[in-house]
Amino acid sequence: MNSLTTTPSRRAFLRTAAAATLLPVLASETEAQSGVEVVPVKAPWNMAEGRPKPAERRFRSEAVETFLKERGSRIADPALAALFANCYPNTLDTTVEPGTFEGKPDTAVLTGDIAAMWLRDSSAQVWPYLPLAKSDRPLRDLLEGVIRRQARCILIDPYANAFMADLNAKPLPWSLKDKTELRQGVGERKWEVDSLCYPIRLSHGYWKQTGDTGPFDQRWREAMRAIVATFRVQQRKNGNGPYSFLRDSTYSTETLPAAGVGNPVKPVGLIASGFRPSDDACIFPFLVPSNLFAVTALRQLAEMAHAILHDDVLANDATSLADEVEKALHQYAIANTSEGTIWAYEVDGFGSQLLMDDANVPSLLGLPYLGSSTDTALYARTRAFCWSERNPWFFRGTAGEGIGGPHIGHDMIWPMSQIIYALTSTRDEEIRRSITMLKGAATGFGFMHESYFKDDPHKFTRAWFAWANTLFGELLGTVAGTRPQLLQP
Repeated sequence: MNSLTTTPSRRAFLRTAAAATLLPVLASETEAQSGVEVVPVKAPWNMAEGRPKPAERRFRSEAVETFLKERGSRIADPALAALFANCYPNTLDTTVEPGTFEGKPDTAVLTGDIAAMWLRDSSAQVWPYLPLAKSDRPLRDLLEGVIRRQARCILIDPYANAFMADLNAKPLPWSLKDKTELRQGVGERKWEVDSLCYPIRLSHGYWKQTGDTGPFDQRWREAMRAIVATFRVQQRKNGNGPYSFLRDSTYSTETLPAAGVGNPVKPVGLIASGFRPSDDACIFPFLVPSNLFAVTALRQLAEMAHAILHDDVLANDATSLADEVEKALHQYAIANTSEGTIWAYEVDGFGSQLLMDDANVPSLLGLPYLGSSTDTALYARTRAFCWSERNPWFFRGTAGEGIGGPHIGHDMIWPMSQIIYALTSTRDEEIRRSITMLKGAATGFGFMHESYFKDDPHKFTRAWFAWANTLFGELLGTVAGTRPQLLQP
């Protein structure tokens, strides 16, 4: 490796880590010139053998094991059945750290190859297990622990996207020199609207699936109040607010312009985000899919505040903010194209609109998956745009087709986009084609990757990416329960 010449970033860390695992990784000329040297976190089990051995697994759920057998028996394709067995339990097998805090469940959830917990990733990683939690008390306790840990993290800093599994540990190495207010326990401090939406989604889903209100105590209430307050500040009606972020990096997407506050916006009611779900900087700070997600999350919060907390002030505040953001979205975030109106990806309130989509969720493609697409015709036109060459980050090659993004670069397809394409589809042929591409990309590996080269799945990033693994498991489990005929060899 070359010697250190620039501040390590998550992007550089992941690529270096992937290079140290069992399998090859694509490295572009730009990546090779970055000269970043870090110590990678290797997978703690032999990935070539598939799922970790029972003694190596971090958590066992009887409900999950039963679900694996029941749904697995409906998957006639042996290769897909093996992928389901590997991928669906991957978060529980390899990334959870259950414990207690103040006598209550406390669970950290790592992303996989980084010893830190992203609010977004941790919520998404455990989401597929919610329907099984009611019948499995240990699993329910583990999920309650995630909700409680997230509330603690939000109260440490609502502007942070990632926290250390050990809240007394030092930040992630690439964050140490960031020019921002880095508090104890924070791993990285990139302000992302979706980071505060996902914990609400997880809490609401947990409540609906289990009926349990135990996690929603005073600390959780204060965290929810902090979310609404942060969203209101980031409407930027009274200036830019307290957040700024600067990083010394050769990647423009790793830092914010205009002295760290991002490009200007006109305060029209939308919520400004510094970074996207990919952890890449926004061009126009009003990130549309994240604002649409915020509308959904705020309405879910209002329902919980009223029914569980009996806090009508919080419920009304969340509802009024959701209404304001939704109205502004319809006024400023819809773009005219030759194929009809679609959702823009980013806007600034002045009239500028960015037309694209990124693989990371919330994405425009993934709006129905998050319950954030109420206009079916508008979504259908947007979906057609996203899954076409009109989207500058859509790629088609001999190994498959799908959406990528600036985080990895051109010609790199993210399996996550193919999974979401299938999860949001009602057409058998789309679902079957997506699963076929995903199966092909995983052949010989046994797991999903972060991204792969459109013409060769052996050139990929991140051998161990628990979110993509568990999401693919969710897809196969869902299809096995509703359309098993699509899972034939």
